[in-house]
Amino acid sequence: MLINVARPSGCCYGVARALNMARRAAKEHREGGGVKSLGPLIHNPQVVHDLQAAGVTPVQSLDGLYGEPLLIRTHGVAPAVIEQAELQNLQVIDATCPYVARAQQAAAQLVDDGFRVVIVGEAGHAEVIGIRARAGADALVVATPDDLPAPPALVGERIGVVVQTTQTPAALDAVVRVLSGRAAELRVVNTICSATTKRQQAAAETADAVEVMLVLGGRNSGNTQRLFAICAAINPHTHLIESAAEIDERWFEDADSCGVSAGASTPEEQIQGVIRRLEEIGERKAQAAIKAIEDNRDASESE
Repeated sequence: MLINVARPSGCCYGVARALNMARRAAKEHREGGGVKSLGPLIHNPQVVHDLQAAGVTPVQSLDGLYGEPLLIRTHGVAPAVIEQAELQNLQVIDATCPYVARAQQAAAQLVDDGFRVVIVGEAGHAEVIGIRARAGADALVVATPDDLPAPPALVGERIGVVVQTTQTPAALDAVVRVLSGRAAELRVVNTICSATTKRQQAAAETADAVEVMLVLGGRNSGNTQRLFAICAAINPHTHLIESAAEIDERWFEDADSCGVSAGASTPEEQIQGVIRRLEEIGERKAQAAIKAIEDNRDASESE
């Protein structure tokens, strides 16, 4: 079976950087009770489990913490969280992705320049919460144009737009088209991470070239879910999996090719685990085909 891995795929720079920081911190503080991370470092349950075994423990709030090392996850946090951490004498290790930090800074700059901010992204997502905290009291978060308030809202206003780093260009463009018809002045800061765009393009091309497509990553990962949606729109035989153990051999009964893409929080070792599983399935398919040929030959000879 042909296995086509979309490239680039898997861990982006921001995630790789955060993982290195987390592992280094866990090693340095192993004797002192380990490190706390405010929420899961990344949206990958297997990686978070492995980090916890190494001494990086996710917590949901700063309650009860004092003096410990605190890891800020890739998605970033609101400024008030950092201020509270400093009041509690926590040793802050900031693993915020630099591209997320850029989106935060862009939102703050738009406010300083007198714009009302619209954030294109998922309301409630950790990254968007951090951006929203810098975007002013009247900022809006929208995923699609349908989330925008009906006119006359925003008509004649100075509007600035930023976007969650893992959104698609199509999502940004759709919102901007509507806002351009309302705003007196529109300033758009495209804060989509280039790594996200490249992964989405590679996944789409791969899905179009194979019979079965696998998208590997955490189901709680927004960028993985968007990869899945992009691939499923192209290839109806697309499956979202969190590990090689979820692969169902029946998916490949009538298929001779499979594509693999992985979310930005998926380490290379998880991708390689999927490839090994697919190779095993391909080997069994080949053996079954050979056996069928031999059985047919034997049956012909016996006649």
